[in-house]
Amino acid sequence: MAKYMVIVESPAKAKTIKKYLGPNYKIKASMGHIRVLPKSRMGVDLENNFEPKYINIRGKGELISELKKEAKDVSKIFLATDPDREGEAISWHLAHILNIDNKEKCRVTFNEITKNAVMKAVKTPRAINMNLIDAQQARRILDRIVGYEISPLLWKNVRKGLSAGRVQSVATKMICDREREIESFIPEEYWKIEAILQKENGESFKSRFFGYKNKKLELPRKEDVDKVLENLKDSSFIIKNVKHGEKKRTPAPPFITSTLQQEAARKLGFSTKKTMMLAQQLYEGVEIEGEGSIGLITYMRTDSTRISDEALTKAREYINKNYGEKYLPDKARIYKTKSAAQDAHEAIRPTTPELPPDKVKGSLQRDLYRLYKLIWERFIASQMESALYNTMAVEVEAGEYIFKSKGSRIVFKGFLILYEEGVDEEPDDENETMLPELKEGEVVKPIEIKPSQHFTQPASRYTEATLVKALEEKGIGRPSTYAPTISTIISRGYVVKEKKFLVPTELGKIVNNLMEEYFKDIVNINFTADMEAQLDSVESGKRKWKELLSDFFKDFSVMMKDATEKISKIELPVEESDEVCEKCSRKMVIKMGRYGKFLACPGFPECRNAKPILDDAGVNCPKCGGKIYNRKTKKGKHYLSCENYPNCDFSSWDKVSDKKCPKCGNFMTIKYKGNKIQHICSLESCAHVIEEPRKKEKEEVSV
Repeated sequence: MAKYMVIVESPAKAKTIKKYLGPNYKIKASMGHIRVLPKSRMGVDLENNFEPKYINIRGKGELISELKKEAKDVSKIFLATDPDREGEAISWHLAHILNIDNKEKCRVTFNEITKNAVMKAVKTPRAINMNLIDAQQARRILDRIVGYEISPLLWKNVRKGLSAGRVQSVATKMICDREREIESFIPEEYWKIEAILQKENGESFKSRFFGYKNKKLELPRKEDVDKVLENLKDSSFIIKNVKHGEKKRTPAPPFITSTLQQEAARKLGFSTKKTMMLAQQLYEGVEIEGEGSIGLITYMRTDSTRISDEALTKAREYINKNYGEKYLPDKARIYKTKSAAQDAHEAIRPTTPELPPDKVKGSLQRDLYRLYKLIWERFIASQMESALYNTMAVEVEAGEYIFKSKGSRIVFKGFLILYEEGVDEEPDDENETMLPELKEGEVVKPIEIKPSQHFTQPASRYTEATLVKALEEKGIGRPSTYAPTISTIISRGYVVKEKKFLVPTELGKIVNNLMEEYFKDIVNINFTADMEAQLDSVESGKRKWKELLSDFFKDFSVMMKDATEKISKIELPVEESDEVCEKCSRKMVIKMGRYGKFLACPGFPECRNAKPILDDAGVNCPKCGGKIYNRKTKKGKHYLSCENYPNCDFSSWDKVSDKKCPKCGNFMTIKYKGNKIQHICSLESCAHVIEEPRKKEKEEVSV
């Protein structure tokens, strides 16, 4: 009979741990939380010092009874939920259910699910950290007060089913603020001049206009350009200055939660929600052929770039063995963690650095493999030698005007042999070619002088990746909050995704305007960031959690009273479509539902006709000639489907390519396979394939 019981959250985690602990331990899963604040009411006694009223989760009575029964037969219970505030809270509630004293050393945590980490944890249990519990309760109750007080106001005056949250409201405001910037932006004209210059031996290069007499000269109008061009007509182009140099490029640090979400969005196209779901699976354990269940990565909710000495040693050994000494720095790289970080856990890294992605590829689903590969490559690359470039900067004198050229060439790839960090926007790649050998005093011939007109552009809309980056930089929320915050504002209809960009809806703008007018502190970025700092001070034991809540509620109750008295019913604008209801002949209107926009008859409830808004893919069905539409499943996955479904069964998970099949003329779909792009004929009986290489990494990079 087992002597000990270990309780974790999930069956996957239980399965992974079981093989490490042996027959003296029985492993049980709580399936997440077992006690929560009730959904149907506030669940917090605002008149009695914010005392929370927890209830057992409906449907978990049988599980709770089983845990109590199993607990009677063991001499010791270990609570091994996730190593964060949320995990600590789950352990606290389990201790309450099982009558375990909070001072008893029952809590075990591990940053990675490996044999060494698990065995070490059960040998060194600690008491439940009540500072962590207090910080978690304070956060939960703050959010409960904001949500359960403001949301009914929105239901009454705007629309049922809406919500307001402490962090989600700030995120919505940031997206709305960016939209206002874009709408009010006035483009300003400016011009560039580029010269194509040629040496005597025929080699040519590009050079960009810089200024007049060594001073930068802006060209805001065409008249300014014309004046320069006129003065350049009789000018000789002479190499004035040539500067050779070297540049080192160091690798990016290993992932923290926010950077993993950003990079997975940039490189893999994953939403923040999907990234965290997959990372949780990799952390808890996946079945690897011949090995059983293995936790492949360390804990994925972290704001620290710290790495254990053991992992650093293993990474360096792997690099030396597989890439050679020249790719290994003299010392391990230590990355500085931001001062505001909690630094409770290591960075996100593979638990076994010497287990490369290709060794587990056959055991992982495609997206799990892709995420593990991203994490593994980023970590190994973070400990590799810098990339080295030869650089060259040239000034060209043309009369009293100056043109400039610059270029670089990689001479040692270093970490770039394995991994290169993605970017949100492609950099301006003008003058990215390597320059020919040039000497001071050399005369070059202008082959072409090209003026070009440009206009300043507004800031881009946020993507999930750039919003996460902005939230992190401003100190809003914590690693565990980014994904649910974005999912919530999308599901509430405050924001929609257009391609990859987050765009506020009319509903989102209306709710944000109300929040800005009546709840300024709630949507104030500095106030929200300061609240995160105060929650951290509760966690560190420097502040009492109920004092924090009391201070917050004094001001909040005043705002709430004012809003209740002044907010009146707001009629949402109705967007009319060109579609005519086939049941009653009214023009249908566009409404926002749980899964996005749809068409509804304005005659509701007499006429209940509704249908999806179809997005024409711009191609015809290869089977019946009907229109092909871009559609979405309830889970948000995109696919192609024929308008004549179910009479025509054509469908595809792939995107429409810009190519037509040269054999049958039908449209082609696009697939990415390794380092190749496949264009596949949409007609199954044809199935013609055109392969082309993916865009390669540039050998020449702007300095």
